[in-house]
Amino acid sequence: MKTRLAALILVGAGLLSSQDRFDLKVRTYFFTGFSGDKASLEKGMKMCEDALAADPKKAEALVWHGAGLYYESGQAFQQGDQQKGGEIWERGMKEMDEAVALAPNNLGVRIPRGAALLTGSRFLPSPEMARPLVEKALTDFEKAYEIQGPDLSALGQHPRGELMIALADGYSRIGNQEKAQAWFERIQKEMKGTPYAKSANVWLETKTLAPAQAGCIGCHTGATAKK
Repeated sequence: MKTRLAALILVGAGLLSSQDRFDLKVRTYFFTGFSGDKASLEKGMKMCEDALAADPKKAEALVWHGAGLYYESGQAFQQGDQQKGGEIWERGMKEMDEAVALAPNNLGVRIPRGAALLTGSRFLPSPEMARPLVEKALTDFEKAYEIQGPDLSALGQHPRGELMIALADGYSRIGNQEKAQAWFERIQKEMKGTPYAKSANVWLETKTLAPAQAGCIGCHTGATAKK
C-alpha cells in the first residue's frame, strides 16, 4: 500500500507550489507507517492531532489523519476485528470528506484522499464494494487535472504520468471504457518511451491492467519518499 500511496501523494507535491506545506512535515512518517512501521505512523498521527488541536479546521492535517485511520481500519479487518475496523473506517472516511469540504480546491487535501481511496479500494472483497471509493477518488484526481490542465507538459514525467494513469485506470475500474480509452490514448501519445506508455499499450490491447502496471511505475523507494 505504501509505495502506491507515496507515488500518488507525490503527484500532489509536483502540482503544489513551494509554499510551506503541511504534507512535507508528515508524509515520510505516514509512508513509513503504511509500510508497517507502527511508531512512524503514530508519530505522523500525533503531529496531525497537535495541528488540529491548534486549528480544528486545518484541512491538510485532517485529511492525513483520516488517511491514517483508513489504513488502521484495514489492519483491524485483517486481524478479524470487523466491528473495530468498521468504526475506524467510518471515522477515517468522515475526516477525509470533511477535509475536502473545508478545502475543495487544495491539492494538498484532494490528492491524499484520492490516493488513499484508490489504493485502499484494491483490498476490498469485490469490485462492487470498491466502486464508490474509486468514484470518489476520481473526483479528487479530476479536480487536480482541472486545476493543472489541460496542458500537463510543465510537470515532470513522474507526477504527470501518475496523475494520468490514476485517471485512466480509475475509469477503467468503474467500467467507463470511453474515458479510460481517451486517457490511455493520451498517455500513449504524450509519454512515448516511458513505462506509462507501456502500460497504456497493455491496456489498449487487453482492456485491463495488473495493479503493478497501473501506478508507481518504476519509481519509489522509502528513501525517495523522504525527498
